[in-house]
Amino acid sequence: MSDMSGGLYEPKVLLDETFTLGECPNWDAQNNRLYWTDILNCQLHALDVATGARKTWTFDSELGCFGLTDQGRLIVALRKDIIYFDPNTDARTKIATIDDGINSRTNDGKIGPDGAFWVGTMDDDADKQPIASLYRITADGKIDEKVTGFKISNGLAWSPDGRKMYHSDSRGPWVNRWDFDVATGAVSNCQRYLDLDDRLGRPDGGAVDVEGCYWSAGVSAGNLNRFAPDGKLLLSIPMPMPNPTMPCFGGEDMKTLYVTSHQENYSAEKCATFPDAGKLVSLRVDVPGVPVHRFVEGRR
Repeated sequence: MSDMSGGLYEPKVLLDETFTLGECPNWDAQNNRLYWTDILNCQLHALDVATGARKTWTFDSELGCFGLTDQGRLIVALRKDIIYFDPNTDARTKIATIDDGINSRTNDGKIGPDGAFWVGTMDDDADKQPIASLYRITADGKIDEKVTGFKISNGLAWSPDGRKMYHSDSRGPWVNRWDFDVATGAVSNCQRYLDLDDRLGRPDGGAVDVEGCYWSAGVSAGNLNRFAPDGKLLLSIPMPMPNPTMPCFGGEDMKTLYVTSHQENYSAEKCATFPDAGKLVSLRVDVPGVPVHRFVEGRR
């Protein structure tokens, strides 16, 4: 592991490992553990941040996203299947399948404040079309398509009070904000929150801090961007790699940001030019993040 010391907003490489498509960092506060996925290598990774101990699990297909459950397991979105995974026993139990009839795979996803698993998909053809969707998945295996018409569903995050949901299309490139009903998971009153570009960074994964500011991985520009609730850009932090993919808050005080990245489709020459591409970084911030939600296994 690399030295995590340094000032605020100074990203440091966390591990001397590279991942083809690192994504979906999740902070497990109960176990002082960071999880993330390498989507295209079909792997789930874990790091004990205190000891540096590493674990890796391999799955049968791409692993788009996952979240923690209230029973100590993980709920995992493979290419089409949704499963429970127990990191202690390696037990895997299928819950449901996203049967959309198109060449898609799961992409960004998170556990919402309603205790459900929110999973977005993406068109898996090179010529991306607006055919992907955002789904809400509950413990009874019910899959509810909430919104459709995206190229790459991304950027899920919720406001500190759970009453607003952020969601992006990386190829929009935009971020929308919805009214969110915590009791039912209903979304309404969609409004455009951000219109972005390649210069500042197309919106990949997102996270929210306790001041209600939205952090977006600017995957096309090598930036991590912080926006105020009114959409004003407050910070744009250069990352040590060109393609950051998603931030998450962690640490005892929730003031450490962990950021994944990718080196997908990189040539050997480009990998040599950008040696930190595909690595994990961490940085300290002065405003804590909103704690991660957990999937409610008993909810119907």
